[in-house]
Amino acid sequence: EAGLSRTRFDDEGVPTATSTAQKKLERCVGVVYVDKYDEFPDLKRSLHIGYLLNTLKNLPQSFEVMDSSRTWIVYWTLHSLALLNHELDASMKTAVINFLNSCQHAEGGFGGGPGQDAHLAPTYAAVNALCIIGSDEALSIINVKTMTNFLQRMRVGDGSFYMHTDGEIDMRSVYCSAVIASLLNIQNHDIFEKSVDWISRCQTYEGGFSGTPGMEAHGGYTFCGISSLYLLGSVDKCDMKSLHRWILNRQTSFEGGFQGRTNKLVDSCYSFWQCGSLAILNLGLMSENLLEKNQCEWHFDSSLLQEYLLICCQHIYGGFIDKPTTSQDPYHTCYSLSGLSLAQSPYVGDADVLGAAENKLVELHPVYNLPMNAVKHTNNFFGVVDGEDK
Repeated sequence: EAGLSRTRFDDEGVPTATSTAQKKLERCVGVVYVDKYDEFPDLKRSLHIGYLLNTLKNLPQSFEVMDSSRTWIVYWTLHSLALLNHELDASMKTAVINFLNSCQHAEGGFGGGPGQDAHLAPTYAAVNALCIIGSDEALSIINVKTMTNFLQRMRVGDGSFYMHTDGEIDMRSVYCSAVIASLLNIQNHDIFEKSVDWISRCQTYEGGFSGTPGMEAHGGYTFCGISSLYLLGSVDKCDMKSLHRWILNRQTSFEGGFQGRTNKLVDSCYSFWQCGSLAILNLGLMSENLLEKNQCEWHFDSSLLQEYLLICCQHIYGGFIDKPTTSQDPYHTCYSLSGLSLAQSPYVGDADVLGAAENKLVELHPVYNLPMNAVKHTNNFFGVVDGEDK
């Protein structure tokens, strides 16, 4: 690994299980970087498209355990294809619309599969998938009236939300509710009464957000927290400076990707969760006139992140992996591509595409994790213009 100039983890002479795992991973990643040192970073677009199309049509038996996440698999796959600028044919779009419609619950919301109870997470996934297809046929299957009733039923008095009837409560449910209400132009503001205060109580001493008040800061919950505050017009209700510092410190110096929590291993999915939070934080600063556009900076190494994704995380048969030695899956493919898109096209500053121009992905909206054109079309369909209802 001579010639690979990167800063390795220093356990300061006190090895732990965590530091041992980190050093083992760095050795593995180092081998990959050295092996591909002279190669031009190349997005394996056609391989990824082939993998994703096959995922839509055929899943291995091992995916049986994800029966309650079928709407998620549809969203992960459609979003990945959209970022790769691949258009589904008409028959596949119709099949997806019919499947998602079969997952819609009579009393509002969507289940993870046909006949399953409504749940906020698969509801978010189903709505996003229909927004990606974007046709009138797709968007018109969403029953906004029963959806509004579903959100009201999930609401808890302190401003949080149940994921499903009598289910768990955490930051994901607030985010899913806020996104759904925003995309569908649901104007019942009572739904989010006290939500800003509840979200703010989830910010930890480190700067990130936890799933519920008093827990550990986590990249996924942080994204959900800052996104929800943005949608509710209250980004300034958190400690933005400590949040910014916490996110930046999650980029690993050797691998180049992001970790989800302090002293955890790198994971390609956090390329989106952490970069998305940075983008939303900067959008919030700009929308509140707290920072001039030319002063907004990412303050993280986007090229190093793109190297990790393009060199270490592309599977030889298509799809993205968590880290070297793991297998590809639709989840990590979706969020790796989402993070890559953000790293290439920051909302502030100049675009920075590592490698050939063909590596460029479609631009996405960091709050919704949808292609920008899908958000604009959905807003138009449901009567929203520049954040206001018509």
